[in-house]
Amino acid sequence: MKRIPRLFLVPFTVVWLAAAALLRAAAPDTPPNIVFIMADDLGWADVAFHGGNAPTPNLDRLAREGLELARHYVAPVCSPTRAGLMTGRYWSRFGVVAPQATRGLPWDTVTLPRVLKAAGYDTAMTGKWHLGSLPEEGPHKFGFDHAHGSLGGGVTPYSHKYKRGKYSDTWHRNGKLIEQPGYVTDLIAAEAVQWIETRGRAPFFLYVPLTAVHLPIREPDEWVARVPASIQGEVARHYAACIMHLDAAVGQILAALERTGRRGNTLVVFTSDNGGSTAENNDTTYPDDQCPPGKLTGNNLPWRGQKGSLHEGGTRVPTIVSWPGRAKSGRVETPVHIVDWVPTFAALTRYRPERDLKWDGTNILSLLTAHTPLPDRPLYAVAPGWRARSIQFGTWKVIATGDGAQRKNELYNLATDPGETNNLAASQPGKLAELLRMLDQAAARDRDALPKD
Repeated sequence: MKRIPRLFLVPFTVVWLAAAALLRAAAPDTPPNIVFIMADDLGWADVAFHGGNAPTPNLDRLAREGLELARHYVAPVCSPTRAGLMTGRYWSRFGVVAPQATRGLPWDTVTLPRVLKAAGYDTAMTGKWHLGSLPEEGPHKFGFDHAHGSLGGGVTPYSHKYKRGKYSDTWHRNGKLIEQPGYVTDLIAAEAVQWIETRGRAPFFLYVPLTAVHLPIREPDEWVARVPASIQGEVARHYAACIMHLDAAVGQILAALERTGRRGNTLVVFTSDNGGSTAENNDTTYPDDQCPPGKLTGNNLPWRGQKGSLHEGGTRVPTIVSWPGRAKSGRVETPVHIVDWVPTFAALTRYRPERDLKWDGTNILSLLTAHTPLPDRPLYAVAPGWRARSIQFGTWKVIATGDGAQRKNELYNLATDPGETNNLAASQPGKLAELLRMLDQAAARDRDALPKD
């Protein structure tokens, strides 16, 4: 067996090798399938298992029977989270710090699907790409055998259009723009189910980045009718229906795995790309799809902030892992990050990189299978427009807004103040300086992997 290249920090390497040894001792002969489902703008308390008012029975069951990662962090907005998931690296290294229409990654990036293809996996994606809006920049150019959905960002629910302008026509299959009638969540779920049902003997990776619950929302009448009567207001009822519809799509994918006899050997991850939003639903930058006007009702309580913010409400999202007989059920509070999934799946499938891929994430297999805590490590994030940066280390978190002498610092101890209500920057200068040094070290690698023509 070839030597696994050294990662950035020795403790990470120790965790990687220990988990890999554990995996070799207990791994099944057949590599597991991987299904990664990502909601869009789903807030912490939008799900029933976190107290949400819309029923989510399929997600509730996953959380009850599986493993909840209670401190799973992502970027505060969509394209950056997707860049982190695809590369195992912080999005700011690619200059991706906001929703963007242009290509986000260098052509030769060793993406998650490329890692898994090298390990013998079939790969597919159905849903929202948002890392390149032209057909020639789509997911099929970055390692997916099959790709379907929106090249751009969130789309209108029935006409499947992105914002007015150059990239409005965005619905595609394998890099060819198409017209496809139907409601967006149904189309994405149906494509996922069909792909599962047509698999052969090879293991597979299926990435399902849903567009729900991103604006603009207008749910079918039959779904709105199912919303509990206690939820009042037109947009609130459509938002709840969208969550319920999303939950049903997850149920359809799980049912397809059961029906085809694959559920027992499939690792399923469910998460969101950022916190919930309270933006105007009927955003007029999109073509008119008769969506009701009013503010979205995204709920991130008890955390502070929402989509776009580096506070917990913008970056701490509901996340579940379900891997029957392998992932230990329960709930863990160890901080994990969207960039951890590439090195984790690489270890799981015994992928051996030929060079240092400069992953910022680490292998969390031992956390999934045995709840083994990870060593404390800095977790870095950049907000849209480079307006703020944050770093977490253990229970401490700093948010630095602005640069130089104008920089404003916030320091929180999440162990005692998870709601980020008490800024300790003035009273804890030593801890502030320690975290700011970590932040500056991480920031020095920003833009070191910009896409080139």
